[in-house]
Amino acid sequence: MTIKAGDRIRIHYKGTHADGGDTFDSSYDRGEPLEFTAGGPELIAGVTEAVIGMGVGEKKSVEVPPEQGYGTRDERMIIRDVPKDQLPEGSDIGTMLSLGIPPSEENPAGGELHVTLTGFDGENAVLDGNHPLAGKTLIFELEIIEIVDAA
Repeated sequence: MTIKAGDRIRIHYKGTHADGGDTFDSSYDRGEPLEFTAGGPELIAGVTEAVIGMGVGEKKSVEVPPEQGYGTRDERMIIRDVPKDQLPEGSDIGTMLSLGIPPSEENPAGGELHVTLTGFDGENAVLDGNHPLAGKTLIFELEIIEIVDAA
């Protein structure tokens, strides 16, 4: 039985950077397969679409370009004018922070923006709102564990 769009499945995976092979995430390391709907919106398109047509026990390596992964980098997501004294105490370069976003016409609910502190420009912090894997080509090693619920 092969996986089709809409099937609920469980997989093991390992994600590495295409430019260096460093692992950034692995379900094997956690000892718990990932469950999701094939072809669904829960994961990046490069993974959720790659499993379609595979069978239980099958393994596959797939290269995922930024457009099918975490998107391309958007320089508009760089915030350069946050005073250092507004950062949480102990914040250092590489720290992930959450900023409150006030409601606006484009986003009436407001919410949170997750950013990474990337440096300082004088008395201001430089924050990056891009996903840490944005703009990167990734390699995923996929292993189908089971079809939980066929569509």
